[in-house]
Amino acid sequence: MDLLTLFKVHLMIFFSLLCLHARADGSRSIVFLDSPDHHYLRSHPSDDTEKISLISLPEVASAVSVLLGFAPEASLPDNTFSKLDEVLSPNPFDRPHAVFMLEVSGIEGELMSQNGNMYRGSIGSPHKAEIPLSDGDEISVVPLDEPLGECGTACIDNKLHDLANWFGGSYMGASDGSDGKLNIPLASGTSIDLHLSKEADREFVLSLVSLIHNVKKAIEMHEDFAESHQSPSELLTGSFTGIEALKQQYGPGNVVQQGMELFQATLTKLFDSLLASYKGKIVGVILSSEKSSLDSAITLDMKHSSRASRWLEEEVQTNVIIHPEILLARRSLAWVTGIILLVSTLIGVYLLVNMPLTRDTLLYSNVKLD
Repeated sequence: MDLLTLFKVHLMIFFSLLCLHARADGSRSIVFLDSPDHHYLRSHPSDDTEKISLISLPEVASAVSVLLGFAPEASLPDNTFSKLDEVLSPNPFDRPHAVFMLEVSGIEGELMSQNGNMYRGSIGSPHKAEIPLSDGDEISVVPLDEPLGECGTACIDNKLHDLANWFGGSYMGASDGSDGKLNIPLASGTSIDLHLSKEADREFVLSLVSLIHNVKKAIEMHEDFAESHQSPSELLTGSFTGIEALKQQYGPGNVVQQGMELFQATLTKLFDSLLASYKGKIVGVILSSEKSSLDSAITLDMKHSSRASRWLEEEVQTNVIIHPEILLARRSLAWVTGIILLVSTLIGVYLLVNMPLTRDTLLYSNVKLD
């Protein structure tokens, strides 16, 4: 078994245990998924595989910023630098410059995993933080929860057919698009049936299709950057609320467990596609919370550096109104200087052309005389 296949198995085990061993304790968890080809996370001894560290959301934001290739802020407290040293590889010149970050609501309990190069932790207070980023021309931010937009009924049907074919399932759509049945076999041996006429099922399916669509769009943008020899940092970020929609409709039970299993399989396939497209130079960050309510939600915003405001000040200064008197004086001085240079040039050419050919003038012209 090669390293990439082994990593896929570890990732599948991780999400399986995440879904099967969930407990209603309202915890908020995080896991950093390392690349199998490039180790951007610090390796920990095998004895620490069952250890779950406490990490704050500002520390997560700082870690994401460093993974994107930006230097950490000097004003960070010492415990944040210690946490970064615990999570990230010590080599500051080896960063992926690409992060796949997804916030998942509706998953209960702590994140569990088996052996593998990953870091998992439990998120403490506060539940909001800002990721310090550089200017917009140095980073590309791709939203993962952007809706399908102008995708009509036929477009959605095509995407649902693609989703079913991706997992070896089937989709039977209706003519008006309001009804349809999606059947997908699961790795556990069962299959999940989702009816688009039911609001919760439709929200879950469309969230899944939207996530797949946006990841594929991010891959296309990355390939365009590579062809144009551009290398900005890339942040793929968004949230997934489909699991919570199923839980609110059906409660904790078989349907929710099957939805989690389908979600984990989709996420595994998507991250494998990202690893292949980015040639392993990407790190996954999965945050989970039981609910998306204001008191328990995980919120990571983006804060750009102040260089943009400095550029704005420079632009404002360049647009300062110049008084007409000053403008007239500058133009007059330029015209007078130009006329003097032109007259001097013409006089010099005239004297050079009409210069008498005597012994002295030839000597001054550096002509060698015999």
